[in-house]
Amino acid sequence: MSSSMVSHHTLSVTVSDEEPDDRSRLFRERRKRRKQQSMSIRSKTKKELLFRALRKVLRWWPVIMLVLVFGLLLFDVSSVYEKVPDPAVTSVSGFERNGSVGNLNRFDPRTRVVHGVRERCLKILPAEELEHLDIPSIETPSFPVNRIEYISKSEGADTHGNTNILQQHSNGTRFNLFTGYQTIQEREQSYKVNETTSVHCGFYNENGFKISDEDKIYMQSCEVVVSTCAFGGGDDLYQPIGMAERLLKKVCYVAFWDEITLKTQVSEGHMIADGHMIGKWRIVIVRQLPFMDQRLNGKIPKMLGHRLFPRARYSIWIDSKSQFRRDPLGVLEALLWRTNSVLAISEHGARSSIYDEGKAVVKKHKATPEEVEVQLSQYRHDGFPDEKRFNGKKALAEASVIVREHTPLTNLFMCLWFNEVVRFTSRDQLSFPYVLRQLRVLKNVNMFPVCTRKDLVNSMGHIRKARSQIS
Repeated sequence: MSSSMVSHHTLSVTVSDEEPDDRSRLFRERRKRRKQQSMSIRSKTKKELLFRALRKVLRWWPVIMLVLVFGLLLFDVSSVYEKVPDPAVTSVSGFERNGSVGNLNRFDPRTRVVHGVRERCLKILPAEELEHLDIPSIETPSFPVNRIEYISKSEGADTHGNTNILQQHSNGTRFNLFTGYQTIQEREQSYKVNETTSVHCGFYNENGFKISDEDKIYMQSCEVVVSTCAFGGGDDLYQPIGMAERLLKKVCYVAFWDEITLKTQVSEGHMIADGHMIGKWRIVIVRQLPFMDQRLNGKIPKMLGHRLFPRARYSIWIDSKSQFRRDPLGVLEALLWRTNSVLAISEHGARSSIYDEGKAVVKKHKATPEEVEVQLSQYRHDGFPDEKRFNGKKALAEASVIVREHTPLTNLFMCLWFNEVVRFTSRDQLSFPYVLRQLRVLKNVNMFPVCTRKDLVNSMGHIRKARSQIS
């Protein structure tokens, strides 16, 4: 029996260890090709964008050049404005109080944007032209008022009053022997302009606001005056800056002090030198101030400069809290001569109506509600409207800087204004628009913007509270 044999056939399957690597390689190659394609597309896009940008630059190249040139011009102009003052212009520091801080001795010009163009607030002449500037020759213009007669006791102009009436006025108002006792009827009559006009204007008799004969002689020599005052020891004295050296002899700088201020300044080491001078200021000591209220005493040099400087043709008043920082003749040229004005004063920065100002005065405790109400009631009775504008300008003024020519008409205006602050409140902002409107013949008034005032002076704020006169 034959035996059968079982043969086992084996199927051999070869599995290569390199197969997964091949697949990975293929995958990487695909990804690399896609990345290269993407980079190629991005590169092509960048080239196209760059080419387009280059085409636009070439197309607009003249415009771009104009813009660059204009920008360089603006930079040059701003650099000129930021330069230090010309060597011909003097800069003297004021009293150093804990060093020169804040606004003291700042000389940089103030600017504003007008119709999209930045310009200086005060368009004063360049320093080289200021050196050749002079006071215009005296002309004889025609004014509605050619002569003012100041009412005084020595002339017997108040003979219609009797002793009892005068005493009643003295007890009821702030009128006194310095001001005279103006009645309501006289007040109304004073606004009726004639070629020769009589008006109360302080200095009614020999008493009050006493100045030495030496100072009077000096003040009578002044043709152009920059003046300020500090009564009651309230403020320090800041030296003026920015004036041309050649013009210093043409301008009087006069600071009025009382004995309280003199004592305060001496105690702090600020001594008056020979010639009654501190720096460029001539110090005039005033004795027998006529009012208990120091604010009212300050209105005398502020408003009655034509009586203190009888031969002056021009004056610039600066409040004691400010430092004057421009050439006086340059200021006169910019604000009066160039604009054909006889009076220049700053617009109020916050309000336009005297009735709104009255509310603010009461709110800030600058006067009592009763005082303000008496004044505004009288103005309503006189038909003064609640208007925001007058002759195209703000009806309300900020009176810390007053620039004026001394003409019979402007002198009359200042007398009337002074009488209003004596009769009512010491807040002269309330009475200025009223007097300006009532005295309709005074037309050429330059109400300049606030930024011009800021270019004229560095505002330092009040240093200390003024002390009242001792009764």
